[in-house]
Amino acid sequence: MVCAVTESVQAEPSVDGQAPQLSLSTAAARNLATTTKSVPQMQGITSRWLLRVVPWVEASGGTFRVNRRLSYAVGDGRVKFTTTGAEVRVIPGELGELPVLRGFEDAEVLGGLAGRFTQREFAAGNTIVQEGQPADQVFLIAHGKVNKIGRGKYGEPAVLDGLADGDYFGDQEWVDSQDTWAYTITAVTPCTVLSLPRQALDEAVGQSEALQAHLARHRTRAQQPTNPYGEALIELIAGHEQHADLTGTYVDYEIAPREYELSVAQTVLRVHTRVADLYNNPMNQVEQQLRLTIEALRERQEDEMMNNRGFGLLHNADFAQRISTRTGPPTPDDMDELVATVWKEPTVFLAHPRTIAAFGRECSRRGIYPQSIDLSGHMVPAWRGIPLLPCNKIPINGARTSSVLLMRTGMEKQGVVGLHQTGIPDEVQPGLNVRFMGISEKGITSYLVSAYYSVAVLIPDALGILENVEIGRYGD
Repeated sequence: MVCAVTESVQAEPSVDGQAPQLSLSTAAARNLATTTKSVPQMQGITSRWLLRVVPWVEASGGTFRVNRRLSYAVGDGRVKFTTTGAEVRVIPGELGELPVLRGFEDAEVLGGLAGRFTQREFAAGNTIVQEGQPADQVFLIAHGKVNKIGRGKYGEPAVLDGLADGDYFGDQEWVDSQDTWAYTITAVTPCTVLSLPRQALDEAVGQSEALQAHLARHRTRAQQPTNPYGEALIELIAGHEQHADLTGTYVDYEIAPREYELSVAQTVLRVHTRVADLYNNPMNQVEQQLRLTIEALRERQEDEMMNNRGFGLLHNADFAQRISTRTGPPTPDDMDELVATVWKEPTVFLAHPRTIAAFGRECSRRGIYPQSIDLSGHMVPAWRGIPLLPCNKIPINGARTSSVLLMRTGMEKQGVVGLHQTGIPDEVQPGLNVRFMGISEKGITSYLVSAYYSVAVLIPDALGILENVEIGRYGD
């Protein structure tokens, strides 16, 4: 019987005490291997939900005109102020935002009125005006938030409205010659307000024939029959018997409707010919450069559609469609109030991701768990069946407050629409083109990359904004 003995063979230690190499190292092997690469990644790419949810309308000729019915609504703006240290003054021309002074441009009279406003400070919880007391002043809210409190059906206190920076009250009482306040105003936060005695307004009217004529025109406009939206009334009759005299009517239009011109975002992309010629395997260098440049342009496009002072949604919402939170954080009650401003087939909420997180905290604190819905293959949170989508282009200011938008979209629904023009030269995407600009003496190829776009709100109640949303408040 023969036994086979297997002996282990051990390598002799190397001179430096390290084990000798038994096979090809991975570092050396990589010299013969092909590296698998990803396309260039870009952290600035977002979901860009705004660009995805608005229907896009062709703006031939680069201009889109929004025709509306004639409206007699006046003076629904907000007043702006200047500050010097702790001193606040109203800008005289801004008094024209009050309904009674809208369109009045006598700088001397407005300057005299602005100089007679008195600054007052109120702490949170203080009463600014009390129901039943003499209504002898006009108030402008320079900073802070107040509640307008009236009587409910059974006599209980009820919050009628919330007012914030730039709002005002007391002007209508002066126009209607009301002697007492029909409501109470209380400060929700520390407030700075400017007040003007009614006597000063009466004196200004008595000293200015131009102001007297302006007030007469204002009262005439106020007597024009209108529907609840301020549009000229279309007179109709219904439920009549035979041989009734039918009313005659017509539909009047705005004389100077608003026109939206397409805006543009552009840049010049430069690629050296040596790079384009020699380094195109496995990825085309020009193609990747263009891809990332186009992504950056689309991000800027969404930012402009949200924040541009000329046509951006945050600056083009009607002031009657702007509301403030009741207590600061975005509560379910606040979201319901926002839904009430765009109640005719609302399409989508847009909010900063941190605002959505703050709303989630408020829901959790109350034991409410919003459902999720399927939107184009994505499960997204929703409130009252309306998708709540993130948009990081909605700014967060230094006080850690932001806004929530609610939109109705589409031409057929008289909503919010995006504007672009397709079929432009060298188009690579709808409304975006890349044009070759030539090669410089240094061998650098240049391409002009342009995106053309705008956004329009067809009628005011297609867009509502919840303002002054605190996102930094946490529960216990």
